[in-house]
Amino acid sequence: MIPDGVPNAPLVWRVATVVDVRAESPRARTLLLDVPEWAGHRAGQHVDVRLVAEDGYEAQRSYSIASPPEDPTVALTVERLDDGEVSPYLADVLRPGDGLEVRGPIGGYFVWSTAMAGPLQLVAGGSGVVPLMAMLRHRAHADAATRARVPVRLLYSARRRDDVLYRAELERLAADADVEVVLTLTRESADAWPGYRRRVDRAMLEATSWPAAVAPRVFVCGPTPFVEAVATELVALGHDPMRVRTERFGPTGDAA
Repeated sequence: MIPDGVPNAPLVWRVATVVDVRAESPRARTLLLDVPEWAGHRAGQHVDVRLVAEDGYEAQRSYSIASPPEDPTVALTVERLDDGEVSPYLADVLRPGDGLEVRGPIGGYFVWSTAMAGPLQLVAGGSGVVPLMAMLRHRAHADAATRARVPVRLLYSARRRDDVLYRAELERLAADADVEVVLTLTRESADAWPGYRRRVDRAMLEATSWPAAVAPRVFVCGPTPFVEAVATELVALGHDPMRVRTERFGPTGDAA
């Protein structure tokens, strides 16, 4: 499916250039890429990344786009996995000026634009916050009247405070009266964190999410068990399954 407002373009491999690298956490960083002939993207889409070794061995993974459609560069936030084939190279080795093969944008289901008025509910597990951040950034680019028509709530589950991606930016975004950000930390000590300290459950969703009666658009992203549990609880709380969009990644976590 070709995203709305994006011209038809062949899905081909392109060599992107790393123009900047930004640390997001001790294990994650954002790569800003200049992609030649980039046709644009929608918030929520992803790209494929391909690495080719000298002996010809190939490894390919998918990574969500963190940047909003308004940005000229493509931002990928990668969390390093010690046993991963691709993420250690992206998170530890690449430097500005290096090349990287990418293909995209990909995806037409888990996408959102400011033209979709009404409340927006985002639920993230770990690096599943990445495509949701593209949505928040896209909203932030809109004019005040448009932003007011799209109040948003983000419930974000991470292990510890150091694992929270985009923490400073999320705090700035939450200064908007129509943006609410709630964190739950599953491995932070009680002395270090006064907020939620457990996995997302029905009670937490009920307390922090838009009620089903206002019919929010819901986007849930994270590891497969997290996404399945959250989506099930949201439907049990009365949310229309057709308005609950999900994107998940497998146990390796490389795909988010």
